[in-house]
Amino acid sequence: MTSIDFTALVKEQNYPDWIHTPQNVKDIAKELAQDQVQLFDNIAKQIDNPTIDNVMKPFAKFSNENSFLENQITFYQHVSDNKELRDASTEAEELLDKTSIEQWSRLDVFQVFEKLNESVKNDALVDPETKRYLTKILISFKRNGLALPSDQREIVKKLQVELSNLKLQFAKNLGEDKGYILFSEDELEGIPKDVISQYEKIEEDGKTKLKVTFKYPDILPVFRHASNSNTRKLANLAYGNRVSENDEILDKIIRIRYDIAKELGYDTFSDYVLEERMAKRKETVLDFLDDLRTKLDPVAENDLKELKKLKKQDFVNRGLKEEDDFYAWDFNYYNEKLLEDKYQVDNTKVAEYFPLQSTIDKMLQFYEKIFDIKFVKLTPPKNQIWHEDVQQYSIFQGVTSGKLEHIGAIYFDLHPREGKYGHAANFGLGPGFEESNGDRHTPVTALVCNFTKPTKEKPSLLKHNEVVTFFHELGHGIHNILSQTKYARFHGTSVERDFVETPSQMLEYWCWSKNEIKALSSHYETGEPMNDELISQLVKTKHINTGLFNLRQLFFGIFDMKLHTINSREQLDKLDLLKTWNELKDSVTLLPSDDNPTKGYASFGHIAGGYESGYYGYLYSLVFAADIYHTLFKEDPMNTENGIRYRDIILKRGGSREIMDNLEELLGRKPNSDAFLKETFG
Repeated sequence: MTSIDFTALVKEQNYPDWIHTPQNVKDIAKELAQDQVQLFDNIAKQIDNPTIDNVMKPFAKFSNENSFLENQITFYQHVSDNKELRDASTEAEELLDKTSIEQWSRLDVFQVFEKLNESVKNDALVDPETKRYLTKILISFKRNGLALPSDQREIVKKLQVELSNLKLQFAKNLGEDKGYILFSEDELEGIPKDVISQYEKIEEDGKTKLKVTFKYPDILPVFRHASNSNTRKLANLAYGNRVSENDEILDKIIRIRYDIAKELGYDTFSDYVLEERMAKRKETVLDFLDDLRTKLDPVAENDLKELKKLKKQDFVNRGLKEEDDFYAWDFNYYNEKLLEDKYQVDNTKVAEYFPLQSTIDKMLQFYEKIFDIKFVKLTPPKNQIWHEDVQQYSIFQGVTSGKLEHIGAIYFDLHPREGKYGHAANFGLGPGFEESNGDRHTPVTALVCNFTKPTKEKPSLLKHNEVVTFFHELGHGIHNILSQTKYARFHGTSVERDFVETPSQMLEYWCWSKNEIKALSSHYETGEPMNDELISQLVKTKHINTGLFNLRQLFFGIFDMKLHTINSREQLDKLDLLKTWNELKDSVTLLPSDDNPTKGYASFGHIAGGYESGYYGYLYSLVFAADIYHTLFKEDPMNTENGIRYRDIILKRGGSREIMDNLEELLGRKPNSDAFLKETFG
């Protein structure tokens, strides 16, 4: 592998430029919108004799060839350090969404696709992926109201446009958040000194305060290490109330979704969403969540007993007045203490073994071995990246066989900055597809994270949970890179939403395997791998407080379903987001907030756009992830043969086939929850 010179191969590739101005972005959006209208106009003219050649091919060509450009100009809002460019990007997405909703509401175009479908559904010469694409197109039209009378179609269209704009505003407010909280250095006792040194100093009332922003590298150390419980409480409440302007926006979003569902003839918005998911029915999801809660409650109660004992002893040791309750702001702090006291796992020390660049290099080697691929780090000119922090890699397949093939490019944008997307996510920028001449168009994807920036004294050091996060998001990226579908519509992560997390969750298991942790670790000063004793202790912590952790996930899923299973105007009129959020949070998570309500839903980006009536999918997909790992990889995580089998059956096919069929082929049986239950409950 090392003997191959990739320099010439890399030079053959054409990588996109990232040099757009705000006006460029707006102009491109207008042009794309006009081109889409023209495409739909031309398709409408084929009503007398619609064929694959005059309808499907131009339709697919437009989608295939314009996906990257559309994703690129709308991606700037998440990563650009230029506010004008971010604003233009949001404006571009608003225009594109409005145009798309209008075009997908056209009865004349719908009728053409209906007629085409009738003519080819029994045609053996039309390949299965094309037929599946045509079916999905028809479903999309119907879900936009094309089976309704014209007056109702217009209502649905207006509601969809309003909903789209609200979702964009919600996300924009979240991305532009500049919130912070001020503390004196004494109030931040317990937080590592290298973290303290990174906080900006602010003079207030003649006193020096430290500015703790709500970016992960700033706020998380307060939750985990501040020994002053009032500091943790204030930080927790401030963080929970950030972006409060989204309160009203989410309320409007829920009400519009209700109206859309009713106009389309669904009992609830969940019914509308779930017919396109693996779960299919809201009852399936609600039963799943209810059953899981029943199983998790006793596990979480035991978790809580141990944490309460730890808190009680801590208060005694420090001569503080005891507290009977265990609050939401206590969890992260005493979870860290439990890891340190009982398991001798100091996450700050563990992080010393995961310097960012070394960990990336080793992580990529894992993926290379499992999937028979090769990452080649590039030195891109400024015009090929959107920020100086961004890294770029070119990816090749067939290294072992010597039949090298360039299969895509991936970007890493890993540190926080103002206006940047605040969590961790993979953005599938450019899907792969089959070009008209039979060549393969290669995909482009980007990992956007928020890890601590390096300092003069230390490189960026990843906590173990951040290593898991990186593995997870890279799993999405690899899904996008390794997929090889005919159409962009089915590429990579374009699968059912309640399966999309499975490939990434499955790959998290490598972060808990002893041999793999040793191979992945390298002390930032000595280069030595983590010792066996520390690795063993770290692995033992995998299921520590898993009950409480999963109840938190369950709370998000239950809250999501609560809002989207409203089935009457009376219920909708009674909706109180603040009350619903806080009552559910206290009762489900078992971690009360001492009558200090927060508007955490105002920063719940998933529910505003993408995972509405779908957050359960994070737990639902764990069942499939555990089954795949235990069946194919548990005995030999680095088995290339099984990796290639998994790659070709699950990742390569994207959404071009039914996921359940793929799972049965991969496993040799129907998937089951045995491995998941064993992992979760022992």
